[in-house]
Amino acid sequence: MVELSEREQELPDLEIDKLLEIAVEHPEIISLGPGEPDFELHPSLVAHTKRLAHKVNHYAPPGGFKELREEICKKLKKGNKIKVSPDNVVVTCGSQEALMLATACCLDVSEQIILPDPGFMGFLPTFELFNANPRFVELKEEDDYAVNPDAVKKAVNRKKTKVLLINSPANPTGNVLSKKILEELADIAVEHDLYIFSDEAYEHILYDGAKHYSIASFNGMEDYAVTFQTFSKSYAMCGHRLGYVVCNEDLAEAIKKTHILSTICAPSISQLIGLKALKMGDRHAKQMVKEYDRRRNLIVPALNEMGISCPMPKGAFYAFGNIRQFDDNSKRFCNKMIKEAKVAAVPGIDFGTVGEGHARFSFATDYKLIQKALKRMEPWLKKYRKR
Repeated sequence: MVELSEREQELPDLEIDKLLEIAVEHPEIISLGPGEPDFELHPSLVAHTKRLAHKVNHYAPPGGFKELREEICKKLKKGNKIKVSPDNVVVTCGSQEALMLATACCLDVSEQIILPDPGFMGFLPTFELFNANPRFVELKEEDDYAVNPDAVKKAVNRKKTKVLLINSPANPTGNVLSKKILEELADIAVEHDLYIFSDEAYEHILYDGAKHYSIASFNGMEDYAVTFQTFSKSYAMCGHRLGYVVCNEDLAEAIKKTHILSTICAPSISQLIGLKALKMGDRHAKQMVKEYDRRRNLIVPALNEMGISCPMPKGAFYAFGNIRQFDDNSKRFCNKMIKEAKVAAVPGIDFGTVGEGHARFSFATDYKLIQKALKRMEPWLKKYRKR
């Protein structure tokens, strides 16, 4: 039998595959796992989808429809203080594809990328697919999981480091990077001639007055910042697979060229729905955030009371809890919780070695289901502690 490539065999087995299946096929289990809004698509976008049905059977340009890119530029100027032209924007099949295409264009074999640990589970495998060399910066719970610029400086290899990746608001920790930290990271990028890959998928999901800053808006960052954004979280459009990358024109041209060799273009129907969503503004996102905040104020105090130490997230919709009072092995803990308590969460080890001893609980889940999940967990955790 012909064997699979070593590259594929070395990719990690992530529990999120199982959790996505559970969410669809096992209704008896309450899933606090997958990271997608549980809200329906806005009714006006549903109606718009029906109107588009007979107009979207052709390819879009690899960079995206010009009208959409123009609207994205308006949004970036108003909401992110980023001033760019449509030539700086490439529309993709979600921000994950944008990250993959940018990686292909920016990193050669063995060149180094610095990334956070814990960090989104899709980061490391993406870079490993292209045989890039990851270098991790530890995020510490006592620092509220913020990136430490001094640690980044120590991680830079002047000959090999090409990219620094940041994620704010962050998955899985909920940290929102301050302007001061971002300014220091921008200085590091300029000093060492690095790209900064800035994943801003949760840019609109903020609490307690936290403010999101796009590093691409800072003076002098036009050539260094590569910004990844998506329609999945802010507009509840995960299934539409629509995102975009914003960068200098040379890199944008390279990404478009590479896009032709992957998916050719983002789905035409998704792009036209995204255009409508942008013109609607952020009212729908604000309504979702208001409800997320209500859920956050339910789940985080409850987890802490049950012995799962969990800082209050400032962004995104995850509670990243320390489970070491119960188990040092997060996969074992989460597998037992699924089988015995009928509640699913993501093991911390899926987010990096520093994530071990933790679990990620998503509150992008109906309030009543979260209440029900917590009621199941409380007696189960008491029994678990006594084992």
